[in-house]
Amino acid sequence: MRIVKLLPSERVPGRWLAYLEDEAILRLGEGDVVSFGLYAGMELDRAALDKLETAARLSRGKEKAVSLLAARPLSRKELIDKLTARPHDREQQPLVNRDEAEEIAAWLEGLGYLDDASYARMVAEHYAAKGYGPRKIRDELYRRGISREWWEEALEGCESQEAGIDAFLEKKFRGRAPEEKELKRAADALARRGYRWEEIRSGLRRYGASMEEE
Repeated sequence: MRIVKLLPSERVPGRWLAYLEDEAILRLGEGDVVSFGLYAGMELDRAALDKLETAARLSRGKEKAVSLLAARPLSRKELIDKLTARPHDREQQPLVNRDEAEEIAAWLEGLGYLDDASYARMVAEHYAAKGYGPRKIRDELYRRGISREWWEEALEGCESQEAGIDAFLEKKFRGRAPEEKELKRAADALARRGYRWEEIRSGLRRYGASMEEE
């Protein structure tokens, strides 16, 4: 296979376009052009073409990964899942395969753009501020595919459970004395947020209310 033309992209800085004689176009990074020693008229055997196609996929995958992380933080698993997701057009292949996505994730971790420990702390702090307890926060960390090794460290950086319950009750009642049915609804809401009954009851007592044992 011969490279007919090799031109820098006018739309994406640092990207090069390799036009092949079968009319295929490979979108490559500038580093790929240098490392492969590419030039117009270059003949590629099957092995060289396979490597070049892999490099093109990785280049597109890296661009997509950076774009995804610029939009919002992601866990390693979330990023890999997005990079390997099947397109809406089922006849098309995913952007990269699993091994290539793992390689891209490792590259971003090395640059400091992908960090599950920091992401876990951010998620935990976000949900703690909304009044969620440790159990629900752990559920959210699990849902986002964050390794368990970062869970406890993330939870340590949150407000205490007492502070979370107190903030929820203050926001709910704004200093007034709630009716019994309001207390029951507040207790149910705190339970859904992952707090244990003992913690909820203590919070109600600190607020100056009490509930009967069930």
